[in-house]
Amino acid sequence: MTHGIEPVAGPDTWPAHVLNRYSVSYGSPELRIVSEYSLRELFEKYGDILWEPGKHKYNVTFFIGELDELLMGRRFSAFTQDMLDELIGKLRARGNSNATINRKMAALSKLLRKAYKMGTIHSLPEFRRQKEPAGRIRFLDHDEEERLFAAIRKRSEDAWRLSIFLVDTGCRLGEALNLTWNDVQGGRASFWITKSARSRTVPLTKRALSVVKIPKNGYEGPFAMLRQASFRAIWNEAKMEVGMGDDDQLVPHALRHTCASRLVQGGIDLRRVQMWLGHQTLTMTMRCAHLATNDLDPCVDVLERKPRRRKAG
Repeated sequence: MTHGIEPVAGPDTWPAHVLNRYSVSYGSPELRIVSEYSLRELFEKYGDILWEPGKHKYNVTFFIGELDELLMGRRFSAFTQDMLDELIGKLRARGNSNATINRKMAALSKLLRKAYKMGTIHSLPEFRRQKEPAGRIRFLDHDEEERLFAAIRKRSEDAWRLSIFLVDTGCRLGEALNLTWNDVQGGRASFWITKSARSRTVPLTKRALSVVKIPKNGYEGPFAMLRQASFRAIWNEAKMEVGMGDDDQLVPHALRHTCASRLVQGGIDLRRVQMWLGHQTLTMTMRCAHLATNDLDPCVDVLERKPRRRKAG
């Protein structure tokens, strides 16, 4: 970026605000100025382009602000590997888990790649995903579902309808709440606002179809009368009632896992399960693969097979 500064006066004569904002490379016959930005300034420049308003952008704003703070507002024209390693080390020292570090690095990577593409910075580090424990996949069996859903229905018919829809479509809670009436047509539901930014359409089961066939009553969609916070509160109360209150893994997202497990156990191939759930890659879908336990049953027959005795000659 050239700013027309003549090389007659050296950088030592420039105002402090210029020296703080630019790295200087000069020679004959031109003086070249390379702009420097802090992470916060890059976010101000590209944040509205990269992230739509909402909870995710709110979290990203916090992440980038924290990373900028850890770098003490340092400006740069090239984000080096040493800077990245410094950030990861400081986050770990603060007690951040690898999963949390990965979320923050995903936001940082997206911002830096945009800045690099636009020519704002001229070098990028190599981002390597931190190892995360696979963790337990919690899903409901049919008896648990019946008891929990009955307790939910006693508290709210709308929350019960939403629970049915979540377990039979495998959609995320936010995807269901954002559904409009036009998104449910021809026995199918279309999800346009998704975590992966990829829309998808799935056919509905009979009971999923029945719980969206309600009077509109001025609402924008079949579950628009609910909010995440109120649904989670009803969910937690129902958990306590049926004796599952101590199960920290039993959150509304477990209904998505339940849908995935039933598809896999029913013999649906992983590619179709991936498309149904809207996973960007097969990695998450593969976490459900071990639930197809029947596929391993023939192995027992092989292992229990007795060796044949040789006949005496």
